[in-house]
Formats: sequence, C-alpha cells, structure tokens
Amino acid sequence: MKVQGSRAWFAAALLMLAGCGEAPDTITRTAADFTPSTACVLDGMLLAEHPGPKAQIHYVNAEEPEFLCDTVEMFHLYLQPEQVRAVAAVYVQDMGQADWDEPRGHWIDARQAWFVVGGKRRGSMGPTIASFAQRADASNFAETYGGQVLAFDAVKPEQVVIDGGALHDQHM
Repeated sequence: MKVQGSRAWFAAALLMLAGCGEAPDTITRTAADFTPSTACVLDGMLLAEHPGPKAQIHYVNAEEPEFLCDTVEMFHLYLQPEQVRAVAAVYVQDMGQADWDEPRGHWIDARQAWFVVGGKRRGSMGPTIASFAQRADASNFAETYGGQVLAFDAVKPEQVVIDGGALHDQHM
C-alpha cells in the first residue's frame, strides 16, 4: 500500500509542477522589418548589406525578434536538437516579391512558405535557401537556378550546414 500512496503523491506533484512553467506568451507576433543597423544574431553581419532572403525568429516571452542574415542560419538554429527556447513565430522574406540584391519587407510565415534548397543563387553566407509564399514562384526559381522545392517541415538538418564547406576543404 505504501508504494501506491507514493505513486499517487508523485503523480500529484507532477501535475502541480506542470502548471509552474513560464507565464503564457501574450505578445502579439508580427514580422518586423530590419534597419540599416540590424545585425545578425549569429555573426553580427548587418542584414542590409547582403543579398538574399533574411529571417527572424520570435521566441516565446521575448519582446524583440532575433534576426538572421540568411535562411540557412534560421533553419540551422530552428532544427538543432539543442534548441530549447520555445518559438512563437518564424518569418522569412518572400523572394517572389522582394528584390534579391536588396531585400526589404515582404515577410511571410516561414512555416507556410516554400523553399528552394540547393539552388545556385547566393545569399549573405554563400549558398542559400530561397523562400517563397507561392509554390509556383518557388518552382520557377528552381527551374532557373536549380534546386529542390520543399515545404518548411521537409527541410532537414543535413541541408542547412553553415560551415560554408570549410570542414570538407582538403586544400587548406
């Protein structure tokens, strides 16, 4: 009997602890545009100085988004098993609307976007993943620049290596 009583107490304690987490996220999430001085959270590069799609991650209970100068970096952060911060929203730029060389605005929900992985167009960190609101725009991009059209959930960690190929360079 004592064992059953201990189990009941343990179960009750777990239920009480389940309600003790962070306060609910009450911040309204909308995409924010970057300024000329907005820097990438990973490497400090200024977003406005580089081509290609940018990204922003909004974490639960954080008032400001973290900006990334490239979609590869966004996926790298998002898909890491070490990622323990709760993500409230992720935005990328719709490259069907934004100027590739000087992308501004045209933010879309990354989880609803289409991505072209393996294309020849370069972003701030070299090879990048192009982001689009419309699958047709992603398909047209892939026909022109190569690559595979994927939904957000189909992008895998091995497709978002951010070493720039340096780990495989045998000529150093």
